[in-house]
Amino acid sequence: GKLKRSKMDENLIYQVLSAVEEIPCGRVATYGQIAELVGRDNNSRLVGKILSMADMYGQYPCHRVVNHAGRLVPGWAEQAELLAAEGVTLKDEKHVDLKKYQWKP
Repeated sequence: GKLKRSKMDENLIYQVLSAVEEIPCGRVATYGQIAELVGRDNNSRLVGKILSMADMYGQYPCHRVVNHAGRLVPGWAEQAELLAAEGVTLKDEKHVDLKKYQWKP
């Protein structure tokens, strides 16, 4: 069903999206990293959920966010292409090399 939105959620959504906006071109961040940046440690799932709705709020570089192992979003084929266009190469079909590409804010 419809997600009930409180003011708090809206603020959190924008905090997460502005953190994602900070990720430089050619770098990636993890969901957990974004969660920590917005003061929601251990809430990486929530970050994933927010990013899945990001289109409703404008254009954000959500393709630069991967899981803690560098894995791309399952079923989102364009993510690898978007990253490749920024010079991020994958170490296998599904993973970014975090040692090489992880953003250190």
